Amino acid sequence: MTIDNYREVLQKYWGYDDFRGIQREIIESIGSGHDTLGLMPTGGGKSITFQVPALCSEGTCIVITPLIALMKDQVQHLRHRGIRAAAIYSGLSREEIITTLENCIFGGVTILYVSPERLSSELFRTKLRHMKVSFITVDEAHCISQWGYDFRPSYLEIADIRKDLPGIPVLALTATATPTVVQDIQDKLSNPLDPRHPEISRPSCPSSFNVFKMSFERKNLAYVVRRTTDKRQELIHILESVKGCAIVYARSRRRTKEVAELLCEAGISATFYHAGLDTSVKDQRQRDWQEDKVRVMVATNAFGMGIDKPNVRVVLHIDCPDSLEAYFQEAGRAGRDGQKAYAVLLYNDADHRKLDKRISDTFPEKDYVRKVYEHLAFFYQVGVGSGYHATFEFNIDKFCHAFRHFPIQVDSALKILNRAGYIEYTEEQDNQARLMFTISRNELYRLENITPNEEKVITALLRNYGGLFVDYNFIDEGFIASQCSLQPQQLYMILKNLSEKHILHFIPQKKTPYVRYLQRREETENVQLLPAVYEERKKQFRDRIEAMMAYATNEHVCRSRQLLRYFGEEDSHDCRQCDVCLSHPHNQVNEPLNSAESHAILELLADGKPHHITELRDIQLPTELLNVALEYLLREEYIYQEDGFLSKKN
Repeated sequence: MTIDNYREVLQKYWGYDDFRGIQREIIESIGSGHDTLGLMPTGGGKSITFQVPALCSEGTCIVITPLIALMKDQVQHLRHRGIRAAAIYSGLSREEIITTLENCIFGGVTILYVSPERLSSELFRTKLRHMKVSFITVDEAHCISQWGYDFRPSYLEIADIRKDLPGIPVLALTATATPTVVQDIQDKLSNPLDPRHPEISRPSCPSSFNVFKMSFERKNLAYVVRRTTDKRQELIHILESVKGCAIVYARSRRRTKEVAELLCEAGISATFYHAGLDTSVKDQRQRDWQEDKVRVMVATNAFGMGIDKPNVRVVLHIDCPDSLEAYFQEAGRAGRDGQKAYAVLLYNDADHRKLDKRISDTFPEKDYVRKVYEHLAFFYQVGVGSGYHATFEFNIDKFCHAFRHFPIQVDSALKILNRAGYIEYTEEQDNQARLMFTISRNELYRLENITPNEEKVITALLRNYGGLFVDYNFIDEGFIASQCSLQPQQLYMILKNLSEKHILHFIPQKKTPYVRYLQRREETENVQLLPAVYEERKKQFRDRIEAMMAYATNEHVCRSRQLLRYFGEEDSHDCRQCDVCLSHPHNQVNEPLNSAESHAILELLADGKPHHITELRDIQLPTELLNVALEYLLREEYIYQEDGFLSKKN
């Protein structure tokens, strides 16, 4: 394929004349069969880089993504453009999954979205071996790295998938990756030698990847850290000053509701969103916000992944995230239309203490983790040497009440035990709604006491699902609601009423965490928490927390510079629009390495001899700016200090 062929597809399906940024390079690389890694900021157009070459290739492109909402959204948009797309995710019936996979085998699907958890399914693996796969796309590729901020063990299954598909290239895409994570992605995804097909397998080495990186700089986005003792009033003040659509990120579910109510009381249209809401409620609130019926969405980090709303004018964080990766991704949802936008972090001294506490909350003492493991066995009556592969619904509130634990620490302990391989802890597994008719088809036709809306719902169910008189079937409430021109909440009430009339049995969707024993229960004192599971992970987490605090408190270096350097872009410049740039004269504090003060200090130390810090007084430049330059040079390790003497690094 030539670049002209790719442009024709882009023009035909998307109406764009040409590619932007590094899209062309990525498409040509994966289209030529090379393993490819693309680093593109939020809003950089990642989807085009796999959708265009997928349309130009024979077979099915497998897209691995953890975002079910994104899957559904992209499949809908692709089908609207006349592109054969499908998705497999939790909640689909076995028959629906088999039908979709069979369609792939017979060439009826060009792009197939799957969740990473699906990769370990025997059914999926069996069908995959019979598919003609054009290439594999790994979205949110940073999730495969244990050094990343959002590591997901299910992503490690991708290496096994590559063994089943020898010679098939992989395209990895991410919007947030430090240099260490970039290297780790390549290591984890490199195609190992396959003894069955040594002639077409590539050696496992990072250099087998073509890596394309777009600058993470967002020229239209002004980063601001606002120190304030009253975050709520500052939040209202900013939203009154900056017009247009907004997102406010909060740390907890309860806080999202409180902040939304606060904004509504102040006359600012707002709603809230978090993972604990019913799917129908989440969908409705997201739709209201997308359609500008509500101005402000107050949400936890459960909101935003895959959301493509270009006219967000401001993203505010009322609480500090755990990492600069999370902050950068969430803040990057502002200004995707290229117009001026703001990313504002509200910060005060209490945030420092809260961030410190998150380290101990996320990594409780090892003895505490072992105690939770022991109490888990008591909770489920699992004896030593038993329990292998036993699975239990986990009610964290009951567990904490029974053993006097706090939920945050228990959740963290279970995640550590998960990483150590003792249990599998699945947080809030989404069990889709299901139902079955409790009367026969003939009895159904003779019913008289049903409303017109109930009749519409029954008709839609019978038209879209088979076997409802024999067994329970999973249903898509949103799809049925749209077919019947009903709101999701209306459909829910109709199904509840039909269940109460004993016409059908309706089991609503619910979110339930699960615990599964991956090995027989050990004696508590024998539970091993190795450095790779505990100490190393704790250090990574602490480093990310400290980087976040450094960003929030550093008032001398341009905000954009700080973020870009964190992601490995050393050759950056001042943005001239963040709070730091606007509060200082340019080329003095904002660019300390190039400032006259830094040059003067480095010149003093150029003879290679130690100089006492008091000698700085002889430099005829402002003391305040000299101190800023000194702090910067020490922090960036251009120079070092020992016993009051300054020396230049060799």
